[in-house]
Amino acid sequence: MDNKNIFNSPTKGKVPLDLIVKDISAFIQKDPKRKYQLVVGTDSLGKPKTIFVTAIIVYKSGKGGHYFWKRINTHKIYHTIYDRIYEEINFSLQTAQDLLKEIKKAIKTTDLPNYNLQIHIDIGQNGKTRNMIKEVVAIVNSNGFEVKIKPESYGASNVADRYV
Repeated sequence: MDNKNIFNSPTKGKVPLDLIVKDISAFIQKDPKRKYQLVVGTDSLGKPKTIFVTAIIVYKSGKGGHYFWKRINTHKIYHTIYDRIYEEINFSLQTAQDLLKEIKKAIKTTDLPNYNLQIHIDIGQNGKTRNMIKEVVAIVNSNGFEVKIKPESYGASNVADRYV
């Protein structure tokens, strides 16, 4: 089993990515007429070495959701907040791409309805990272994903942040 695709669940413990997809599908199938968001977000803390946390969330609008997270310790020192943000984006994009691969495998055996996959980035109009917004949004969009920034980036700003 590939450890890079093992996540933690508050209720299920360690969960591989293929079982996350099955959990997401089962969650959606309980109420398939509802609107859902599928979210990947990463946050980090860098003092002195940087720890990253990536979260996968399936959110049922107005009714809560399920989430999974993993901690990544790069043992690297990032000298600027910009370097850390770009690495957060890389972790989110890689996780989203891995998630899509698993979803495509599961579609053959599981009826997974349409999903709205978003990348949530922990930057916003206020603070040191505000001048990165256009570039960061362009990077994520060019990879084929919708992007949300603060205050809408709960996947990074709230869920992943909780485990940093």
